[in-house]
Order: sequence, then structure tokens, then C-alpha cells
Amino acid sequence: MSENNVYSKTITATEFKKNLGKYLDYVNENNEVVITKNGEKAVRMTPYLSDYDRYNLMQLKEQVLDYQYGGKKVSYEEFMEIYEKSELRMEFIDGEIVLMGSPNFEHQEISGRLHILFSQFLRGNKCRVVYAPFDVHFFKPEIKDPDVCQPDLLIACDIEEKLNEKGRYMGTPALVVEILSPSTRSKDMVKKLNTYMLSGVKEYWLVDPVRKTIMIYGFNNLDVEEFISYKADEVAASQVFEGLEAPLAEVF
Repeated sequence: MSENNVYSKTITATEFKKNLGKYLDYVNENNEVVITKNGEKAVRMTPYLSDYDRYNLMQLKEQVLDYQYGGKKVSYEEFMEIYEKSELRMEFIDGEIVLMGSPNFEHQEISGRLHILFSQFLRGNKCRVVYAPFDVHFFKPEIKDPDVCQPDLLIACDIEEKLNEKGRYMGTPALVVEILSPSTRSKDMVKKLNTYMLSGVKEYWLVDPVRKTIMIYGFNNLDVEEFISYKADEVAASQVFEGLEAPLAEVF
């Protein structure tokens, strides 16, 4: 799987001929298919783009890849300039641009269930639950440029006070949720954990659809204060929002 969450499948030319319709549908779901002939990669199928979209995408990817693989770091201002000219989803972590793709069906089902649970719990509360795509600027101590991430879900209690003149949220969520996928696993478990911890987030939920677990990190004084992993028929419980619970049997 590629870094931008586009799923890639490699098949033989014979298999492709036998299952043409199946693989056309697969590509139309924002995936790609690599076709081999005599054991060598011969053709790559990707979703259709208009000439205009293809040109813009190529221009953007050239800029992003230049930073990712050219040994360069991009400033926050440069990232925002690229970001505002594009309709692609992307994040900015430790001076690097990370392209994001569309989540799969299971990911969205889990996100929807958690959103319902959180919304019901917060009814009548000033805190709000927000789901992706929603940009959050995370400011880490003694680092000029913030990271810009799109958590799968977040609970923020300072939205009304922290919206700037452009309608962007510039506060710090109390709780952040990321739903793991194979291509984002290391980023969510290492880089984003560090970003959220150092920026003042109080609690971080890591939801693993494969292992059907929810790992909850509690942060205090910019460090991990506690860690609890829930599985099977257990009920994940927030330490920051007393009474906020997520039965894993309902989530998965």
C-alpha cells in the first residue's frame, strides 16, 4: 500500500483478462492495479483523471515528492501555499508533507459509530465532537511551525474561542481518535502520538480494526501518564471525560 492510502494490487495478465470487470470496479474505488506479464510488471491501472486534474495532480506531486525524497524540509508557510491550491487531503508533520487518500468502508463505519457514541455523551455539553476532514494546527513547545493534522475524530472544548477570522480552528482538542490502516499505522502510532502528546492533547485513542482493540493514551505535562488497551467484549473508557465509554462489541 502506498503512503497516500491508495491500495495497490498486483495481478497477472491472465488473471486480469478473466476478471476485467472486477478489477475495473477495484480501480474505480480509488485503488490501483499493477499487471504483470511473464513475471515482470508491465502496466499500472489507476483511477481516471481529466487532463486538467492530471496536470494539477502532477504539479502538486512533483512539489511534494521533491520535499519527501529530495532531502528537503518544507516550511509551514510553503505547506499552506501548496495546500490551499489543492483539493488533495494532506497533513504536515515534522516539516514533511504527507498525502492522504480516501478511507475504506470499515474505517468509515467505525468512525461513524464512535461519532454517534461521542455525540450522545456530549449532548448539552459545550464540548463538540468533530470528524475528518478537519484541519487542526498542533503547536509543540519551542518549535515555530505547527504540525497540521486531520484526526479521524476529535473532541474540542474551545472551538468557539479558537476559530480565527478564516473559520479555522486554532485550539487544542482534549481528545483525539485515529483509526489505524496498514499505510498509516507507523505514522499514527509514533509520529502523531508524539505530536498530540507535545501539543497538549489530554487523551489519544488508537483504534485498530484488524486486532479489534482500542488503545488509550493519557497525557500529562507533555508525557504519557497512562496507557490502557481494551479488547474483545471490554468497554473502552475515557479518563478525561468521566462516563464516556465505547463498548468494543458496538464499535467493531
